[in-house]
Amino acid sequence: MMKKLLTPFENKKWLSIVLLVVGIYLLFFHNMWSYDLMDVDETRYVDMSRYMAHTRDFLTLYVNGDYFFEKPPLYFWLETLSFAIFGKVSYVAARFPIACQAFIMCLGLYFVASKVVSKKFGIVAAFISGTGLEFLVLSKVAMIDTLLTTCTVLSVLSGFMTFFCDEKQKKFYWWSFYIFSALGVMAKGIPAFVIPFGVMFFAGIYTKKLKEYFLPQFLLIGFALFFAIVLPWHIVMLIKHNPQFFQEYIMLHHVARFLGSKILDKNEPFYYYFAVVLWGYIPWIFSFIALIVDRLKHVNYVPFDSLSNKDKFLVLNFLALIFTFVFFTTSSSKLATYILPAYPFMSILLADYWLAKENSKSLKFSSIILSSIILFVGLGGCFIKFFLPETIYLYVKEIQVFTCILFSIVGVLSFYFIYKRDKLKLFVTYVVFMILFSAFGAYHIFNIDYKFGQNDLMRFARYAKDNNLKLGSWSVGKKYSLTYYSESNVVFLINVPHPLIEELFDEGYIVVVRNKDLDLIRSSVNFKTISSGTKYSLITR
Repeated sequence: MMKKLLTPFENKKWLSIVLLVVGIYLLFFHNMWSYDLMDVDETRYVDMSRYMAHTRDFLTLYVNGDYFFEKPPLYFWLETLSFAIFGKVSYVAARFPIACQAFIMCLGLYFVASKVVSKKFGIVAAFISGTGLEFLVLSKVAMIDTLLTTCTVLSVLSGFMTFFCDEKQKKFYWWSFYIFSALGVMAKGIPAFVIPFGVMFFAGIYTKKLKEYFLPQFLLIGFALFFAIVLPWHIVMLIKHNPQFFQEYIMLHHVARFLGSKILDKNEPFYYYFAVVLWGYIPWIFSFIALIVDRLKHVNYVPFDSLSNKDKFLVLNFLALIFTFVFFTTSSSKLATYILPAYPFMSILLADYWLAKENSKSLKFSSIILSSIILFVGLGGCFIKFFLPETIYLYVKEIQVFTCILFSIVGVLSFYFIYKRDKLKLFVTYVVFMILFSAFGAYHIFNIDYKFGQNDLMRFARYAKDNNLKLGSWSVGKKYSLTYYSESNVVFLINVPHPLIEELFDEGYIVVVRNKDLDLIRSSVNFKTISSGTKYSLITR
């Protein structure tokens, strides 16, 4: 009987599939229920989706009782659908769509790369993209950026496939290009249109195939599909909420947000995203820098038609990477999450570098640096008790043993494979390292982060809910943990005199304030403290 059970796994293909499924589950889905929703965006967006599910109003978005004309509704529709499938609003239901989107993006990358180059190339590219730190973190929280990345990247890759597929299939890839771009617009607006169309425009110029784009079976049907997806909701919203929708959604959050940074108060320098990628693409940033160093030594122009399919694919992805970087860099408003669509294009370029037959000195040197950092963290983590303040050490203690063991083992193994010049096993070691960190370490990181203030907010919100009290805040910003966990609207007092807290007291509110503001408030407002936390306090009359 046991022999029969083992028979399927004697086939390496079956074993590979099982390992792949387990890896994907651990990478994106495991432990998604083990940490609370994160301020600010995750709690805000899930609260909005919960409100949509409750009211059955699938057109107009609301946040904290007010209109929300900042984003289109696709993300919120998917969240609401997930709530319906799981039968309740929960952490798993909220994060499941995002994990699926991250998986779909990697699957699409694998499909295209394996079609153009090889299955091995596709697997390596997909795992590099899926295990980059920023993409990995954002695939574990319910935010829109992963959905935008999935739609944008799949649109671009569909466009790339038109250079490699048979003539009979070309129209389907063009239609996919327009469909995914339209879905991206319904997820987050302008970037999902500008990036795919901009990339394909420059790709058309470089390949001298721009005229082909305008064939009616591609262009007319493509735009018909695009507008069929994008226009209905926008038209309905303009009819229902004009001129407010036009002024806020189109002019403020799309045009002005790109042209000026005042909307988000995020006026970052032009090199901002270069700094973001240095940490956001860990552990692969070191080998990517090595890739740049090696490629700069052999820069030469070759006509597109003279290249192999693999080299054509690499050139197109390089164009996509450059355009994406330039697009977000030239925007005055910058957030770290915006650059997420660039990582898959970087991963395709890097997959070729890792699979190259020659052993690059630059790759070896970059791997030594990465492995040294990993080993240093593993060994150094054993002694953090002697360097960190006691309060902070108590916060991070829960992950100390896991970190020391995982990082130390990976550090030693990676040095061994560097010594043996075994790139494949070295690559697998880094991938498994990120998978294990994602599955068994990431939720600890989230929970530690919450101890620096968010736990206070969640506790105060639940107190207000349990005691049926109205909740307000002063000078803490718009912390949507308060709205989500209290399951009610919250009065956020921002940039107003603190004596106005008295008016909230008069109306029966309890108020969240920062601990550092207590003495200032006490100078003119009589209050008593209901509860104090690490960063915030809850006060009443």
